[in-house]
Amino acid sequence: MLSTGALRAHLLAAGLAGTVATSREESLRSYRLFAARDPRVMLGLDPEWGWGEGDLLRLMADKCGVSGDPTHRSGPDVIDPERTLSALDAFAERLGEVAGRRAPVLFGTGHPHRLLGFYAELADALSARGCLVLTPAQGRCVDITTRFGLRTYLLDYARGVALVREPGLPGTGRETGAHTHSPLPVRAALEGVVEGGWPLPELVVGDHGWVCGAGQLGIEAIGLADTDDPALFVGEAEGQVSVVVPLDDGVRSDYYRPLTRYVLNRACLSR
Repeated sequence: MLSTGALRAHLLAAGLAGTVATSREESLRSYRLFAARDPRVMLGLDPEWGWGEGDLLRLMADKCGVSGDPTHRSGPDVIDPERTLSALDAFAERLGEVAGRRAPVLFGTGHPHRLLGFYAELADALSARGCLVLTPAQGRCVDITTRFGLRTYLLDYARGVALVREPGLPGTGRETGAHTHSPLPVRAALEGVVEGGWPLPELVVGDHGWVCGAGQLGIEAIGLADTDDPALFVGEAEGQVSVVVPLDDGVRSDYYRPLTRYVLNRACLSR
């Protein structure tokens, strides 16, 4: 079993925590846009409280360990590995509780090229314990506004994990998908659940709009987030999101495998 100490060392060595690739400029820009309620960074969340830039910086310092000094404006950002480990334990606890009830779950990612494997292993483990891993509305069109204008994507699933991909790519279910922050895919998936007569998920697991979009609709959600994704941490602070794990969400996909093993062991889901 991977020890806490070994995982802490891996987080630092892989750049998942400690000094990360996300820049301070990127993070501060996101906080500024969030304070202005820019939909590009809201990820489907409609906060109840007023969040100024200073409020967000203090929140992110508390949740992630970034510098709380507003005069620190440039350079790489920082994530405290102890906060990552603590959140991973809480994340694993929620998965273990869902597995114990054999409850239906929905997995979705806006980072399919990086995080698909992490979620897919968790989906496999929950399915093996008798949880229904939902895959509704496959092939449904989802129109998402991007910096290139309105783009139409297809809702697809790879290894039990929802993602969106561009139409016309060969092979439905292939591990090719688009990076997106939008909450529209999770809304489409949940509409498909209702239309198909499936049970609603008791837990949504993912990132970006998958977590915030589900949490905003009152469905329990847990996920991963970088220092430039304040929406998830605001959702957690306000109670719409149950657990957010702070880490760099853009490193090599194989660097997340030790996290998968750690979470499965902590959730008593290892096989």
